[in-house]
Amino acid sequence: MREPGFRAAEELVDRFCDYLVAERGRSPLTAESYASDLRRWLEFCEEEGFAPQPPTEDSLNAFRRRMEREGCARATQQRRVAALRSWLRFLELEEGEGQLVLPVLPGRTKREPRVLNEAEVKRLMDSARGEKPLDLRDRALFEVGYGCGLRASELCGLRLPDLDFEARMLRVRGKGDKERVVPFLGEAARSVRVWLDAGRPHLVRGACPQVFLSRSGRPLSRQDLWRVLRRRGAAAGVARSRLYPHILRHSFATHLLARGMDMRTLQEMLGHSSLVTTQVYAHFDGEMRSEYDRFHPRA
Repeated sequence: MREPGFRAAEELVDRFCDYLVAERGRSPLTAESYASDLRRWLEFCEEEGFAPQPPTEDSLNAFRRRMEREGCARATQQRRVAALRSWLRFLELEEGEGQLVLPVLPGRTKREPRVLNEAEVKRLMDSARGEKPLDLRDRALFEVGYGCGLRASELCGLRLPDLDFEARMLRVRGKGDKERVVPFLGEAARSVRVWLDAGRPHLVRGACPQVFLSRSGRPLSRQDLWRVLRRRGAAAGVARSRLYPHILRHSFATHLLARGMDMRTLQEMLGHSSLVTTQVYAHFDGEMRSEYDRFHPRA
């Protein structure tokens, strides 16, 4: 049985996770990721005889040395320390713990995101050419991912009411349930129309609002998307090591910047700005669509 101090710390971690979901709008998966990293801290403190809170400079340095010995990647170390910093700020602001020592984030090796070149994107699209329902789904999936720059979770969560073929816009729910609208044009719109007309009716089971479905008719999950991407990537001759769920989004951004799109417009399309409200959606004009038409290689 854990000592009272550790049980109290576990309860504070649970309260922190509830706070992330209820007050900060984070998803339960994000909150659980924080909790997992914080449990590593608690386990370390228990094993090494440190008090879990408040942390001291000695305990924080020892924690870093432990992660180094265990061969943790720099990104993993940074994520765990960032989780610890967030938890401590929560204790200061919400639990009245007073001024606490915040650990310094370890340096992170800066890496460029892996992207596909335009020829590889074309081969990936071509790998899904066919008339079977899954071919039509995968083609539409890739065209929307690359044509609209969606995150994997946004792509899987896309709903039928989010598609506006007449206005040529797509409504996207991103991190923190924020909404934005992006251009829905060219091959992306055409491939989705074909999927909805000739592919989706063969897979759907009952009332399901999601645009993309698995072969069993349930909403497509991130894991399903990852499997589709790997299978089609192998057929397209793209190395598995170069594929990951956000590869289409990162390729979208890189190719648009390379073709001259300004950073501000791209930021809006990627959803990196503040929450896009309904009012912005109502006043969305042709400026972003014209930018898309001018620069996107598959518009």
